[in-house]
Amino acid sequence: MTDAILQIDHLSKQYPGFRLDDVSFSIPKGSIMGLIGENGAGKSTTIKAILDLIKKDGGHVSFWGQELSSSKQIKEDIGVVFDGINFYETLTPAKIGKISESAYMQWNKKSYQDFLNRFQLPANKEIKSFSKGMKTKLCIAAALSHSPKLLILDEATSGLDPVMRDDILDVFLEFVQDESHSILMSSHISTDLEKVADYITFIHQGKVLFCKSKDELKYRYGIIRCKTELFHTIDQSEILACRKDDYQWNVLVADKEYAKRKYRTAVVDDATIDDILLLYVKGDYKA
Repeated sequence: MTDAILQIDHLSKQYPGFRLDDVSFSIPKGSIMGLIGENGAGKSTTIKAILDLIKKDGGHVSFWGQELSSSKQIKEDIGVVFDGINFYETLTPAKIGKISESAYMQWNKKSYQDFLNRFQLPANKEIKSFSKGMKTKLCIAAALSHSPKLLILDEATSGLDPVMRDDILDVFLEFVQDESHSILMSSHISTDLEKVADYITFIHQGKVLFCKSKDELKYRYGIIRCKTELFHTIDQSEILACRKDDYQWNVLVADKEYAKRKYRTAVVDDATIDDILLLYVKGDYKA
């Protein structure tokens, strides 16, 4: 990828019983990067290390070619939403707007009010009375209203109902229509990523297993469903991951059309992001 808005090189962090190991990927301008992996895979640790919220043991992170600490402007240009409220719950959205106006030189009062209206958030109601979904929408509204160029979202849509989640995803797509904007979006909701992501980075046990375009995963990857006899005829170099269930083998391959031509008696299905994740995590990993 060229023209990266965010570049992560060989990031590492050691905890007792867990290591984030040599994580590298980049996000080009005008794109959405989905960060996936099972619980405990290292997604949140990666995001915290990117934002200097934890001390890195190794590696380098740059935004627009600069370190986060190099200027206040870089911090202004990054919007962050975690899975949880970031504000005192006795505050109201109106008070948060006034605080944010003092904290951010780029704060856009009108944009913030427009988001409150769009998300149907009462300006003068204390946050403690909000549902989890309303709190999430408030955090997203605040993050978008200081005119960031990069959004970093850690499970930001997890507390929303399907209708509101879809509306929020439309907001994210609008955000990246300006090709100078990008999003890093950690989520366990694969359908969200299938709708909006341009790239998918998959972390498993602290390591990046792949960073691919969503279109490559969606349109080229496939799953061979076959009996044991046919499974043993499959070229091992073609197997990305595989798993045996009660009746058949499920084999993940990188070129489903080639597999259809080569293994004519097998069923070759499309692979969803969930399919790919499950085969890598629960299957016998090959590549």
